[in-house]
Amino acid sequence: MLTSLPRDDFRFISLDVETSCGDSASICQIGIACVGSDGDIQTWATYVNPLMSFAPFNIQLHGIGPDTVKDAPTFAEVWVDLLPLLSRHPLVQHSRFDEKAIDAACKSQGLPRPSLVWANSVTIARAAWPELKGNGGHGLGNLKQVLGLEFTHHDAGEDARAAAQVVLKAEAETNTAFHHLAGQKSAFQMAFQF
Repeated sequence: MLTSLPRDDFRFISLDVETSCGDSASICQIGIACVGSDGDIQTWATYVNPLMSFAPFNIQLHGIGPDTVKDAPTFAEVWVDLLPLLSRHPLVQHSRFDEKAIDAACKSQGLPRPSLVWANSVTIARAAWPELKGNGGHGLGNLKQVLGLEFTHHDAGEDARAAAQVVLKAEAETNTAFHHLAGQKSAFQMAFQF
Protein backbone atom coordinates (compact mmCIF):
# COMPACT_ATOMS: atom_id res chain seq x y z
CA MET A 1 0.00 0.00 0.00
CA LEU A 2 1.31 3.43 -0.96
CA THR A 3 2.02 5.60 2.06
CA SER A 4 0.57 9.09 2.36
CA LEU A 5 -1.67 8.66 -0.69
CA PRO A 6 -4.61 11.07 -0.30
CA ARG A 7 -7.81 9.21 0.58
CA ASP A 8 -10.47 11.96 0.74
CA ASP A 9 -13.05 12.97 -1.85
CA PHE A 10 -11.97 15.79 -4.15
CA ARG A 11 -13.47 18.08 -6.81
CA PHE A 12 -10.89 16.80 -9.28
CA ILE A 13 -7.39 15.33 -9.44
CA SER A 14 -4.63 16.50 -11.77
CA LEU A 15 -2.19 13.85 -12.89
CA ASP A 16 1.22 14.08 -14.52
CA VAL A 17 3.83 11.50 -15.49
CA GLU A 18 7.46 11.56 -16.51
CA THR A 19 8.87 8.87 -18.80
CA SER A 20 12.31 7.30 -19.05
CA CYS A 21 12.50 7.20 -22.86
CA GLY A 22 10.51 7.74 -26.05
CA ASP A 23 8.18 4.85 -25.20
CA SER A 24 5.09 6.38 -23.60
CA ALA A 25 4.74 3.26 -21.41
CA SER A 26 8.07 4.03 -19.69
CA ILE A 27 6.59 5.92 -16.72
CA CYS A 28 9.32 6.68 -14.18
CA GLN A 29 7.38 9.15 -12.00
CA ILE A 30 3.69 9.76 -11.29
CA GLY A 31 2.37 12.83 -9.54
CA ILE A 32 -1.15 13.81 -8.55
CA ALA A 33 -2.66 17.02 -7.19
CA CYS A 34 -5.98 16.52 -5.42
CA VAL A 35 -8.21 19.62 -5.28
CA GLY A 36 -10.64 19.88 -2.40
CA SER A 37 -13.94 21.75 -2.32
CA ASP A 38 -12.19 24.76 -0.75
CA GLY A 39 -9.48 24.86 -3.46
CA ASP A 40 -6.88 23.30 -1.17
CA ILE A 41 -4.39 21.14 -3.10
CA GLN A 42 -2.83 17.93 -1.73
CA THR A 43 0.12 16.82 -3.84
CA TRP A 44 1.57 13.32 -3.92
CA ALA A 45 4.27 11.79 -6.14
CA THR A 46 6.28 8.61 -6.43
CA TYR A 47 9.14 7.34 -8.54
CA VAL A 48 8.35 4.29 -10.63
CA ASN A 49 10.69 1.63 -11.99
CA PRO A 50 9.71 1.69 -15.69
CA LEU A 51 11.33 -1.70 -16.41
CA MET A 52 12.79 0.03 -19.47
CA SER A 53 15.98 1.86 -20.33
CA PHE A 54 16.55 5.58 -19.81
CA ALA A 55 17.30 7.88 -22.74
CA PRO A 56 19.88 10.64 -22.15
CA PHE A 57 17.38 13.27 -23.36
CA ASN A 58 14.81 12.24 -20.75
CA ILE A 59 17.36 12.12 -17.95
CA GLN A 60 18.50 15.62 -18.87
CA LEU A 61 14.90 16.84 -19.03
CA HIS A 62 13.70 15.64 -15.61
CA GLY A 63 16.83 14.47 -13.78
CA ILE A 64 15.45 10.98 -13.11
CA GLY A 65 17.75 8.08 -14.00
CA PRO A 66 18.25 4.38 -13.31
CA ASP A 67 19.79 5.04 -9.88
CA THR A 68 16.77 7.15 -8.88
CA VAL A 69 14.29 4.33 -9.51
CA LYS A 70 16.35 1.23 -8.66
CA ASP A 71 14.35 0.60 -5.45
CA ALA A 72 11.07 2.11 -6.69
CA PRO A 73 7.90 0.09 -7.25
CA THR A 74 6.83 -0.88 -10.75
CA PHE A 75 3.88 0.79 -12.45
CA ALA A 76 1.71 -2.27 -11.75
CA GLU A 77 2.57 -2.08 -8.02
CA VAL A 78 1.72 1.64 -7.87
CA TRP A 79 -1.39 1.32 -10.03
CA VAL A 80 -3.15 -1.20 -7.77
CA ASP A 81 -3.29 1.43 -5.01
CA LEU A 82 -3.71 4.52 -7.19
CA LEU A 83 -6.55 3.34 -9.45
CA PRO A 84 -9.30 3.25 -6.77
CA LEU A 85 -8.62 6.92 -5.95
CA LEU A 86 -8.40 8.04 -9.58
CA SER A 87 -11.44 6.10 -10.78
CA ARG A 88 -13.80 7.97 -8.46
CA HIS A 89 -12.72 11.48 -9.52
CA PRO A 90 -12.58 13.52 -12.71
CA LEU A 91 -8.96 13.79 -13.83
CA VAL A 92 -7.04 16.68 -15.37
CA GLN A 93 -3.97 16.40 -17.57
CA HIS A 94 -2.04 19.18 -19.30
CA SER A 95 -2.21 17.86 -22.89
CA ARG A 96 -3.23 14.29 -23.68
CA PHE A 97 0.18 12.72 -23.07
CA ASP A 98 -0.54 11.55 -19.54
CA GLU A 99 -3.69 9.62 -20.49
CA LYS A 100 -1.82 7.96 -23.36
CA ALA A 101 1.10 7.07 -21.07
CA ILE A 102 -1.21 5.51 -18.47
CA ASP A 103 -2.97 3.46 -21.15
CA ALA A 104 0.39 2.38 -22.64
CA ALA A 105 1.82 1.41 -19.24
CA CYS A 106 -1.30 -0.63 -18.45
CA LYS A 107 -1.02 -2.43 -21.78
CA SER A 108 2.73 -2.97 -21.37
CA GLN A 109 2.27 -4.54 -17.92
CA GLY A 110 -0.78 -6.63 -18.82
CA LEU A 111 -3.27 -4.53 -16.85
CA PRO A 112 -6.81 -3.73 -18.04
CA ARG A 113 -7.25 -0.36 -19.73
CA PRO A 114 -8.72 1.91 -17.04
CA SER A 115 -12.07 3.59 -17.49
CA LEU A 116 -11.22 7.13 -16.37
CA VAL A 117 -12.81 10.52 -17.09
CA TRP A 118 -10.23 13.03 -18.35
CA ALA A 119 -10.22 16.80 -18.92
CA ASN A 120 -7.41 18.77 -20.52
CA SER A 121 -6.11 21.89 -18.74
CA VAL A 122 -4.70 23.13 -22.08
CA THR A 123 -8.27 23.30 -23.42
CA ILE A 124 -9.41 24.98 -20.20
CA ALA A 125 -6.57 27.53 -20.43
CA ARG A 126 -7.45 28.28 -24.06
CA ALA A 127 -11.02 29.09 -22.99
CA ALA A 128 -9.86 31.32 -20.14
CA TRP A 129 -6.99 33.11 -21.91
CA PRO A 130 -7.59 33.01 -25.69
CA GLU A 131 -5.20 35.93 -26.12
CA LEU A 132 -2.24 33.62 -25.42
CA LYS A 133 -2.74 31.79 -28.74
CA GLY A 134 0.20 32.88 -30.87
CA ASN A 135 1.51 34.86 -27.90
CA GLY A 136 3.49 32.23 -26.00
CA GLY A 137 0.74 29.61 -26.07
CA HIS A 138 -0.90 27.54 -23.35
CA GLY A 139 1.97 25.26 -22.33
CA LEU A 140 2.88 25.06 -18.65
CA GLY A 141 6.10 26.99 -19.26
CA ASN A 142 4.28 30.05 -20.62
CA LEU A 143 1.38 29.76 -18.18
CA LYS A 144 3.92 29.69 -15.35
CA GLN A 145 5.13 33.12 -16.42
CA VAL A 146 1.76 34.66 -17.37
CA LEU A 147 -0.17 33.40 -14.32
CA GLY A 148 2.67 33.74 -11.82
CA LEU A 149 2.77 30.03 -10.98
CA GLU A 150 5.67 28.71 -8.93
CA PHE A 151 6.68 25.12 -9.67
CA THR A 152 9.58 23.00 -10.87
CA HIS A 153 8.81 21.98 -14.45
CA HIS A 154 9.23 18.28 -15.37
CA ASP A 155 8.66 17.01 -11.84
CA ALA A 156 5.43 14.99 -11.94
CA GLY A 157 4.07 16.22 -8.59
CA GLU A 158 4.92 19.82 -9.36
CA ASP A 159 3.47 19.68 -12.89
CA ALA A 160 0.28 18.06 -11.56
CA ARG A 161 -0.06 20.87 -9.01
CA ALA A 162 0.55 23.47 -11.75
CA ALA A 163 -2.20 21.95 -13.92
CA ALA A 164 -4.57 22.08 -10.95
CA GLN A 165 -3.66 25.73 -10.36
CA VAL A 166 -4.34 26.51 -14.02
CA VAL A 167 -7.86 25.09 -13.63
CA LEU A 168 -8.48 27.02 -10.40
CA LYS A 169 -7.24 30.27 -11.96
CA ALA A 170 -9.37 29.62 -15.06
CA GLU A 171 -12.44 29.14 -12.84
CA ALA A 172 -11.74 32.48 -11.17
CA GLU A 173 -10.96 34.24 -14.48
CA THR A 174 -14.15 33.08 -16.19
CA ASN A 175 -16.41 32.69 -13.14
CA THR A 176 -17.19 29.22 -14.48
CA ALA A 177 -17.10 25.88 -12.66
CA PHE A 178 -14.56 23.23 -13.59
CA HIS A 179 -17.01 20.79 -15.18
CA HIS A 180 -18.33 23.53 -17.48
CA LEU A 181 -14.81 24.61 -18.43
CA ALA A 182 -13.92 21.00 -19.16
CA GLY A 183 -16.60 20.98 -21.85
CA GLN A 184 -17.86 17.62 -20.65
CA LYS A 185 -20.65 18.67 -18.34
CA SER A 186 -22.92 15.75 -19.02
CA ALA A 187 -20.15 13.13 -18.90
CA PHE A 188 -18.78 14.54 -15.64
CA GLN A 189 -22.17 14.94 -14.04
CA MET A 190 -23.17 11.40 -15.03
CA ALA A 191 -19.92 9.94 -13.70
CA PHE A 192 -19.51 12.17 -10.63
CA GLN A 193 -21.93 13.91 -8.32
CA PHE A 194 -21.48 17.70 -8.26
